[in-house]
Amino acid sequence: MTVPLATRMRDALREVVLELRRQYLNRVWKMDIGEGTAISMSAKLDKTNPQGLHIGKYSVITFGAAVLTHDYVNQTNRDVRIGDNCFIGAHAIILPGVTIGDSCIVAAASVVARDVPAGSLVAGNPARVVEHHVQTTHYGVRVPRAV
Repeated sequence: MTVPLATRMRDALREVVLELRRQYLNRVWKMDIGEGTAISMSAKLDKTNPQGLHIGKYSVITFGAAVLTHDYVNQTNRDVRIGDNCFIGAHAIILPGVTIGDSCIVAAASVVARDVPAGSLVAGNPARVVEHHVQTTHYGVRVPRAV
């Protein structure tokens, strides 16, 4: 079964738009966003301290997620690091100074206030590790466990 032309065109256009946005954030705002990373148009990336945002390769930040790199109350700027092949769920909040390791999944509406070890699935407010040794491929797609 072949994929309709309109679908192929939409997918190709989406890839171009995502790449242009990534280049814009890297070059204009001086953010460090890795190759192949997809950031939703409605995701909120902190532009008060844009140089403090570091996102690895082939990660996804979905709609409504907020990544903060400054703390207005304490008047501090702190770097946020998100590893390779991570998935940040809808409406998640990543607070300043947090490091999220490679191959991590942050569940929807989670508030990440502490560092997340590589290969973890976190959820909740505050986000806690729900599962260890999670394996993901590009864009944070989870690899099923062998039974």
